[in-house]
Amino acid sequence: MTEQELQEMEQLLLDRIVALDSSLGYLKDETKVIAPSISLGRLTRMDALGTKAVNEHVLSLNRTDLVRMQNALERIRKGTYGICLRCGKEIPLGRLRHVPEALMCVPCSEKKHS
Repeated sequence: MTEQELQEMEQLLLDRIVALDSSLGYLKDETKVIAPSISLGRLTRMDALGTKAVNEHVLSLNRTDLVRMQNALERIRKGTYGICLRCGKEIPLGRLRHVPEALMCVPCSEKKHS
């Protein structure tokens, strides 16, 4: 991978980290405890609890993605980014542009799931 391609991937990761980080504040607010309220009807409260559960799941996924993106940045800094952990070959740039946190090339990733 060229230096320019590495810089492109680093910027892509930084942009995604900023986007994920900015959504965390909103999701944290949306997952706060729903206090019992006389003004909320039973169905409204059930709906609020359902929405809260969905937001908790999205928050969990975003936190996981954030860690993966940060780990990918660390691999760029260590010089190990874009190398498949299983076969040791270079992960194609097209895959990295789509999944910048990828640890394996597509063939090795497919072997893992079969």
